[in-house]
Amino acid sequence: MSGDVLDEVFERVMASRVFRDRDVLSPDYIPDRLPHREEEIRSLGSVLAQALKGSRPSNVFIYGLTGTGKTAVTLYVLRRLVAKARSIGVNVLYAYVNTRQRDTAYKVLADIAASIGVRVPFTGLSTAEVYARLVRGLVRRRGVLIVVLDEVDWLVKRRGDDLLYKLTRIGYELPRGAMQVSLVGITNDVKFVDMLDARVRSSLGEEELVFRPYNAEQLEDILRERAEKAFHPGVLEPGVIEYCAALAARVHGDARRALDLLRVAGELAEREGASSVSVEHVKRAWDVIERDRVFEVIRSLPLQARIVLLSLVLLRWRGVKSTTTGELYNAYSLVAERIGIDPVTQRRVSDIINELDMLGVINARIVSRGRYGKTRIITLSADPDTVVEALSVDPLLGRVLRRLRGRG
Repeated sequence: MSGDVLDEVFERVMASRVFRDRDVLSPDYIPDRLPHREEEIRSLGSVLAQALKGSRPSNVFIYGLTGTGKTAVTLYVLRRLVAKARSIGVNVLYAYVNTRQRDTAYKVLADIAASIGVRVPFTGLSTAEVYARLVRGLVRRRGVLIVVLDEVDWLVKRRGDDLLYKLTRIGYELPRGAMQVSLVGITNDVKFVDMLDARVRSSLGEEELVFRPYNAEQLEDILRERAEKAFHPGVLEPGVIEYCAALAARVHGDARRALDLLRVAGELAEREGASSVSVEHVKRAWDVIERDRVFEVIRSLPLQARIVLLSLVLLRWRGVKSTTTGELYNAYSLVAERIGIDPVTQRRVSDIINELDMLGVINARIVSRGRYGKTRIITLSADPDTVVEALSVDPLLGRVLRRLRGRG
């Protein structure tokens, strides 16, 4: 019986006339043309082009909100650069590392080493030994290696900037004639550079590029180009692309969000056997994406941040829909004690509240209390059920939630 259900699902998807090439809407897809990023392509290309002469390009720091094309432009330029270098007999390589996914110095160094053919075991070595192997590998090679550290703020916030310092200074450890190393750092946090050591800041920020958000009209252009390749002709109903662009333009001009919306809307239409994608599908896709985004953000938070969020949920269950920093800290301390975790200071909890507010999971607004000064009023802005589901992935927090759910 269950086999018949699956056969029906498989047949429906195989017979679908919605998608021509769904992968074109994937965030990993790098198109042959990047509309409205010509200026950024030219700027980055002019910096990295020094590699074609065998010279080390300046390090580059790229800022911009999520979905502004930073990663796509960087990979687009690098692939074209490597192809050009190969055609003229120059050795140019690049290593792309997303430090949110490869979130330790060991993993980052291992990925960089792998890009030049140096094998590093999954575990078992000290970070110093992995770095030494990378240096030895560079000494044996010629040419230029461009290292891209995407979401570099994620690594530094959790591990400090020691690795970044080493990488910006690696040239001093290499003899003349060895493979030269250039860094490209990418971040969504425009204030990130302020937390770096002054020496790292000056070395990494030799060149800086700022990517501005797309507007609704630009997002429409991007979506139309992708939609032509992604969908069969006539599948998208009138207004779908414009609606996707308008929604994404409200979220800081996020092209990634616009593409995700269009893809998920198509998937919803395909699953229900519809012959076209409507604005209603886009509205439902928005709810799905927002839920998934919140889930992933919460699941990847450090433990102390998840405990703070858990405390806010428990307060809500007791009928407290808004609270202050001091009240939340008291609730947090009780929860931390209950689960056997040493609580951090109130100042650190205040920093965590700022981070959660920036992520859009909570809302922390400052209000005036007249002669009593100012205070922050904190409320949960994400869907409570999604927050609980994400927190419950952790067995320890899940047990607390199950035990206390429904208590007044």
